[in-house]
Parts: sequence; structure tokens; C-alpha cells
Amino acid sequence: MIDEKSCAELEALVQQRILIIDGAMGSMVQTYRLTEADFRGARFKAHPKDLKGNNDLICLTKPEVIEDIHARYFAAGADIAETNTFSSTSIGQADYGLESIVAELNTAAVGCARRAAVAAEAKTPGRRCYVAGAIGPLNRTLSLSPDVNRPEYRAVTWDQVVAAYTEQVRALLAAGVDLLLVETIFDTLNAKAALFAIEDVFEERGRRVPVMVSVTITDASGRTLSGQTLSAFYNSIRHAKPFSVGINCALGGKEMRPYMEELSRLCEFHVSCYPNAGLPNAFGGYDETPADMARVLGDFARQGWLNLVGGCCGSTPEHIAAIAAAVKGLPPRRRPPAAPVMRLSGLEPLEVR
Repeated sequence: MIDEKSCAELEALVQQRILIIDGAMGSMVQTYRLTEADFRGARFKAHPKDLKGNNDLICLTKPEVIEDIHARYFAAGADIAETNTFSSTSIGQADYGLESIVAELNTAAVGCARRAAVAAEAKTPGRRCYVAGAIGPLNRTLSLSPDVNRPEYRAVTWDQVVAAYTEQVRALLAAGVDLLLVETIFDTLNAKAALFAIEDVFEERGRRVPVMVSVTITDASGRTLSGQTLSAFYNSIRHAKPFSVGINCALGGKEMRPYMEELSRLCEFHVSCYPNAGLPNAFGGYDETPADMARVLGDFARQGWLNLVGGCCGSTPEHIAAIAAAVKGLPPRRRPPAAPVMRLSGLEPLEVR
């Protein structure tokens, strides 16, 4: 069954206005200048592998940092906070030797976001703050070989990817997320494994929550890393009937413009956009100011392309506040009716009319 009250509430809200997604997590964690000891805490003090950089672990060892980041985004106007679970799968945590604590990581991350949401709601009676369980793309891919001399080789199997996502989805739902967000998709087959796992867990639990899907267009080619065009990607995942489909990461807002226009035209679901704060500079940083991002995304809203908007790498609470101000009062995108055609996909789309 669907969590009807939550779904109806969210759908009513997105019909009224453009919803605000939060900003970057990883680059925000870096501003706290945490040490290896901070990442380890007392519990993992003797762990045999280095843990600095495993940002998801901070939900257990320094939860106040993650909760503070969520609180700052809610204060900036975010409606939706993404849990700090981008790498909280057994595959993602294998690099750190922490596969055994995946369920605990996801549970702790939801707790950090939920506490911040409850506090933000208490400050503004009647406000609703949502927690989206973030499901990252994995550091292994089903479509590409990591060995240029063995194009047929895969570092992971479909069953392994589904099992990893299933474990994460179970934990996120058990901890009480309002939505699931399959994000930063660079390999559509990985994303399909995530969607397959989500549907299995929904059936297992007898209830579902809205699912957001967000792809990454890697460069000016207009394709994902695994080679699909945006329209081919859309055809590949539309069967899942997501709450929204969007684009995030890799590009800044200016570079995303043609792809957002295309997605808004073809997508029969809600559309989201959360770009980086520009392209990375020579030092790996991001140079777009809050005003820069707000100007671009405000224009997207005026074009009628947005239902949900936020920021990815390099964005801060100040960026989110500026974006929220830029789209305030602008009408949300209206979904086009679904055309009764057969839509297929390989690397390119095929529509049988």
C-alpha cells in the first residue's frame, strides 16, 4: 500500500510551488576540517583501515556535524533533506572494511536528518520538512569494464548490486524516510538495479514511498558515462513511475540548460534540478556564488522547467537560500500529458508512433 497521507501531502505541495532540495553534503563536511580521529571516534579507533573521507561514517562518530548541516539547509529554506547515505551500501563501504555496519549507517543517517527536520518544523508551526533517503550510484558499474584490456569483465554482478541496494533500502525505509532518491546516476543499469531492489522491498513491506530519480550528464556530449542520451535514459526508467526525474552533479546550471529544457519537454513526471556550483576549478573547488546559481536556476523556473530545485557539489546553505528566494512565487512546471507511444532505448531512444 502507499503511504497515502504523506504522498497526498507532498503531491499537493509540489502542485502549489517549486520545492527546495538541500545542497552539497561532502563539500560541507570538509568545512568542518575533521581529522582521522574524528572519523574513527572511540568505536573505530583500532580499525585496520584509514577512515578519513568516509563521510557516511560521520553519522555514527560525529552525528552532531551531520545534524548541523541538515539544520543549516532547513534554515536556508530547504523542504527536502537528503540523508548522508551516498555510499551506505555494502559495495560502497567495502573500501573501508565496514560492510557489516551498513544498516546501522543508514539508520543513523535518517536519525540525523529527522532530528533536524523536527526541529525546523517546531520553529515554524505548520511547516513540513521531508527526509529523502539518498541512494548513490556505487563505485562499481554494471555496464563498463574497469580493465581496458578486458571489455567483457565486470567488477560486480547484477545480483550483487541488487543485494547491496536491497539492504540499504530496507534500512532507510525502516528508519522512516519520506522519500527515496536514486541519484547521481552515471550507469543506467546500476539505477535499474536500484529501482528493482526498491520495488522488491516495497512489495515485501506492503507499502511504498515516492521515488525520485536523478541522472548525471557527464559533459557536453549530453550523455551519461555509460553512453546513453538523456531521452534514452528517460525511456529506460520511466516504467518505474517515479515521483520525479531530474539531473544533478557533474555540470553547473549553465551547462545543464539544454538538458533541463529537453527533460522538461519529455518527462511526464515532476522534474528536479540540482547542479554543482559551476564546474570544478583547477583546485577542485567550485566558484559559482549563491547569486550566480540563483540567477541561472531562477531563469529555469521562469521558463517553466522546474518542480524541485537545489544544489549539488560546492553548494552551501547560502546557495540554497539564494535559490529559494529566486524561485519563490514562481509557478511550478506543469506536467505534459503522456503520449501513447512505445518508447524504447539503447544508447539512443526509439519511439514507435
